[in-house]
Formats: sequence, structure tokens, C-alpha cells
Amino acid sequence: MSFDDDDPLPTAPRAVHLLIHGRVQGVGYRAWLAGEATRYGLAGWARNLLSGEVEAVLYGPENVVEAIVVACRTGPLGARVDGIVESETAERPTGFRVRGTA
Repeated sequence: MSFDDDDPLPTAPRAVHLLIHGRVQGVGYRAWLAGEATRYGLAGWARNLLSGEVEAVLYGPENVVEAIVVACRTGPLGARVDGIVESETAERPTGFRVRGTA
């Protein structure tokens, strides 16, 4: 993901909850997501679920959140994302954390 001079200014804040399905555990997905979110100034968290999914919350400017969600559809090298269930959340985290498995 990248932003260039044609990208609009940051938009109003948005918070989304993601359930990411596929081969997303054991490939560094949570660390990759933490790096991308931090790089672009988003708050939130990511964790593995016992079901094999990755669960995450992203919070920040809507245009940045949307761009990271698009990037999540590919993920890091070695991941295979079969689908993402996205929903709005009222959660407003600060910083970005990788949480333990739930």
C-alpha cells in the first residue's frame, strides 16, 4: 500500500472490526498488520483465533482504514486470504497492539 500526492487529505475517523479467513496464521500476518497500521498512523489490535482466523480492529482516518483493509486482502508473503468479514465497531483504541490468541 502506498499514498501519493494525488491522495486526498485524511478523512473523518472510522473504526472497523475484521475477521480474516484463509492461511493467515503462521505467516506473520499479525506482525505485518501491526507494521502497516503503525506505518500509516492507525490504532487498533490484531490477534489469532483458535478457529484459525485473524481478528483485528483498525481505527483512524477513513481513507487510510479503507486502504489498509484492501491491503489485508493480500497480507504478507506466504498468506492466502480467502475472505474478510468487515463490520463497524464503536471501539476507539489508542496505539496498535498484537494480542494473544483467543
